[in-house]
Amino acid sequence: MKFGRKSQQAPAEPESTGPADTGEPADAGEPTDAGGTGGAADAAPAAAAAGPYDVAEVDLENDPVERVDLGGLLISPSEGLELRLQVDESSGTVQSVLIASAEGAVELRAFAAPRNGDLWSDVRRQMAAETSRQGGTATEREGRHGPELACLMTVKTPEGGSATQPTRVAGVNGPRWFLRATYLGKPAVEPEAAGLWEDAVASVVVRRGQEAMAPGDPLPITLPPQARRIST
Repeated sequence: MKFGRKSQQAPAEPESTGPADTGEPADAGEPTDAGGTGGAADAAPAAAAAGPYDVAEVDLENDPVERVDLGGLLISPSEGLELRLQVDESSGTVQSVLIASAEGAVELRAFAAPRNGDLWSDVRRQMAAETSRQGGTATEREGRHGPELACLMTVKTPEGGSATQPTRVAGVNGPRWFLRATYLGKPAVEPEAAGLWEDAVASVVVRRGQEAMAPGDPLPITLPPQARRIST
């Protein structure tokens, strides 16, 4: 298991604000390490599940599943995938969680939502409109967690050229929270081969907390106490 501050370049996505933001994960610098071996996760693979779950649905004290506690999100390590945190270097704020391999990744962001609300329906409309405004396409399809968007955007490459960037975005409405999962690389273009990443999403536990938050506010993500910077 490895905590990285963007140790590999993540593809760019459309820019926007709030939970509909599918922008590129925040720029980050040096990796941080939580004491794992690096590379592939060193725990048993997360089993396919009906989640993501609310923290009230899981007995964390007696559940044998190993999880990394990141505050608003608890992540079960998966064999063959690395856990990375996308950190804003200027503020030190963790902006998103990336579960990645050499073939692709899924970026996770969690937000406050109205009680018994359907924030994902609003977010899908916002995302489709924003993607279209930027010259891309957003096609709705049915996925493992319900309606999702398959997006295509033209982005600039590091060499100054242009390329078509595919993403697949799924959303899950929970009790007073909303989880957005953005698939990149192989799980974006081959949904039928995305089981490893989708299982990782299904095993996520969301901790909303009791504090007052406006709908769309991001849930706080924190580095675990054992995380430390390592040189690269």
